[in-house]
Amino acid sequence: MTTPAVSALVANSISLIRREQHPSGSYPACPSYPTYRYCWFRDGSFIADAMSRAGEVASAEAFFGWCTRVLTTRSDRIAALAGAGPGSPRVYLPTRYELDGGESVTPWANFQVDGYGTWLRVLVDHCARHRRPVAPYSAALNLTVDYLNAVGTLPCYDWWEEFPEQRHTSTLAAVSSGLKAALSSEALTSDRRGAAVATSGEIDRLVAADTRRHGRLGKWLGSDVADGSLLACLTSYGTLAVDDPVAERTVAAIRDSLVREGVYRYAGDTFYGGGEWINLTAWLGWYEVLRGDSSNARRRLDWIASQADGGLLPEQVTGRAQRPEHIAHWERTWGAVATPLLWSHAMFLTLATACR
Repeated sequence: MTTPAVSALVANSISLIRREQHPSGSYPACPSYPTYRYCWFRDGSFIADAMSRAGEVASAEAFFGWCTRVLTTRSDRIAALAGAGPGSPRVYLPTRYELDGGESVTPWANFQVDGYGTWLRVLVDHCARHRRPVAPYSAALNLTVDYLNAVGTLPCYDWWEEFPEQRHTSTLAAVSSGLKAALSSEALTSDRRGAAVATSGEIDRLVAADTRRHGRLGKWLGSDVADGSLLACLTSYGTLAVDDPVAERTVAAIRDSLVREGVYRYAGDTFYGGGEWINLTAWLGWYEVLRGDSSNARRRLDWIASQADGGLLPEQVTGRAQRPEHIAHWERTWGAVATPLLWSHAMFLTLATACR
């Protein structure tokens, strides 16, 4: 049974995301936190997915329109990357954009590809869910496939803007899932299908070989470290069936090392002391819904609702931080924990929708 606190936060989350969506269609990661007054393809795609699931079709499609404009205005850059040979200079697409779609001049850990795969998956799922045509986005979809075929298996920054020398499992899962989504649509041109099949197949083989070594998914290829982002591989990206033994062992490792009430990003995290993240907690709850564990899923939902302050959810909760001695450093550097984080509200909405 949904509690009044959960119902109120669902309504507030939808209203907040609607209100903060930029006229261009982009979603700011956090409107009140200067470092996050930008739009990421990854965060924005998960926000659009939540709004789509909540029936907010116009909001999701405004974001897809923004993605389309961002990509089509960079078609020459994508074409150059797609045609670049080994050792050629490469200028990658950013991960963080100004809300109007421009490129930020502020330095950032910019080479991340997970968001581009995620937007394809979310776009195609939305169009199937609401019986909407993919055709208006076909140019951007095809450009994204070109980009992912060119760079989708390279080492890059992970979800957390860290460890750029690694090939991260959740990033590879995003790329493979996005390419498969494009392949399932009528919008992908025939001349791109072979490359998309080859790239997604290569990724699937890499991940499968890695799980054979470790018995479960790891933070990056060759690692057996647990990371909260791996929960997306079992839900949003569909890398593994939820009852696959590898999935079960992955979640067991996350529960053993990263879960109190909420979910930590990874062991030893020092960002704002390494607290419990709202969005990752919602992902664990979503996995539990899919496994038929409604009792624990609702417990996650209620815990998230209890973390809202005036109807606003933070990025993370630091009351049980792993390394509390680091909190003051980040507060001096960037201010208090980002609140409201639209990604937190989005994943809460996704879990609330799944728990219905």
